[in-house]
Amino acid sequence: MSALSTAAERFVFAPLSILGRQVVGVVTWNVNDTCNYRCSYCTQRHMAARTWKIEDIDRYVRALSALPGTWEIKLSGGEPFQQPGLEDIARGLVDLGHVVSVQTNFSASAAKLARFLEATEGALHVFSASLHLEYASAEGFVARYASELRPWVERHGVRFNVTSVAAPARLAQLRDEVAPRFAAAGIAFKVQPDKVRGRVREYSAEERQALLALGGHNLTGEVAPDYFGRLCWAGGRYLAIKSDGQVWRCYPASRFGGRFARLGSLHEGFELLDAPKVCPYTYCNCTVPIHRGMIEGVPRTLGGAAPTAPEERPRCS
Repeated sequence: MSALSTAAERFVFAPLSILGRQVVGVVTWNVNDTCNYRCSYCTQRHMAARTWKIEDIDRYVRALSALPGTWEIKLSGGEPFQQPGLEDIARGLVDLGHVVSVQTNFSASAAKLARFLEATEGALHVFSASLHLEYASAEGFVARYASELRPWVERHGVRFNVTSVAAPARLAQLRDEVAPRFAAAGIAFKVQPDKVRGRVREYSAEERQALLALGGHNLTGEVAPDYFGRLCWAGGRYLAIKSDGQVWRCYPASRFGGRFARLGSLHEGFELLDAPKVCPYTYCNCTVPIHRGMIEGVPRTLGGAAPTAPEERPRCS
């Protein structure tokens, strides 16, 4: 048996502990392309049309019944609250026994938000609000959280956080005004590096210092995490589903391809990888597997006990 095979056998992924349940994996699902914002830095801003939405909700939800056990399904977009029947998607996932998280620009009406919260009651893990300073303010987010979400979050054990894209022109504002405001309100705040064609843009030394002062990419302490050559459970315990229903090992896999990249689709079915595989990418923008301990040598920071680490071995080339 090769050293790599032995290491893969030893790198066991322990289930996550979420809302008192054992959760065996995580899906990030872009349920649509549609968004009510047109941010200057958006990675989807060059798409010819951003109008795609799910029409056959039941079919898509049923496809996820193929997942073994309980999974965390993180709904994003586009803007997920622009998807008609989002609460029906969420309720269908909960009925399958899964837990739900959501990434939203927090612009949905109070009525839409209430329907979603009702559909996910007792099964909502993370509510992540994306602050886009071209359209909203930190003060507005703090006020809305206090009036519409805080009681629900505290009653049901939901994790609430705010994220924002670290566009160079906004870095000083994020560091000096936005981050302190959320800290004063007791709200976790994270930044995400600005990207150009799927990769982190070139930042000056001063800009990188400001970005790192904000915790780096989603509090990883890094600007552009690189786990090339390490074993990763993406594809086996993590999936990225794009708006067209294609199922990928992770987001870099959907952009750059390669062996084990595509796993199927919600239309034709998909198959999970049965073991961790070596990461072939030099940039990891999937902080879900990073935080949930799916990457060799990276401690779990969300979801309970860490997986068993493999013995030390040379990094693969």
